[in-house]
Amino acid sequence: MVKVGDKAPDFTLKNTSKEAVTLSDYKGKTVILAFYPGAFTGVCDKEMCTFQENLAKFNECNAIVLGISVDSPWANAEFARRYNLEFELLSDLDRDVVKSYDAKFSGLGGLDGYVSANRAVIIIDSEGMVQYRWVAENPGIEPDYDEVLSFCSA
Repeated sequence: MVKVGDKAPDFTLKNTSKEAVTLSDYKGKTVILAFYPGAFTGVCDKEMCTFQENLAKFNECNAIVLGISVDSPWANAEFARRYNLEFELLSDLDRDVVKSYDAKFSGLGGLDGYVSANRAVIIIDSEGMVQYRWVAENPGIEPDYDEVLSFCSA
């Protein structure tokens, strides 16, 4: 499990344009990984919209948000379009990143064997070290957005 103080595992995932996005390309910035179970699922909609509403504040503290789910780039593109999300949504189709960050959830929506991302927020500092980790007890719980904002601003 990735813990606070660990080096963040690097990864490359596809964005909504099917272009590769690599975590290490953001060295020098604070990166907020916002794992979400699935587009258009109510709580995820609210969570991603809340990150969007706070995007200017994150940008002020040299932070970027990367949303990560196991959804396809096409589903993520429609999700971003519908809610005017201006940060990257990345597709972890193989579930490698949700597993490496210990942010996976099995049985979403009562589907036995279906593995999705759990709701989780990981903050990685400009040197690539994990500085904050929050994982929901279940996907219906939202992060403490004020805590994420205050941590980023610190």
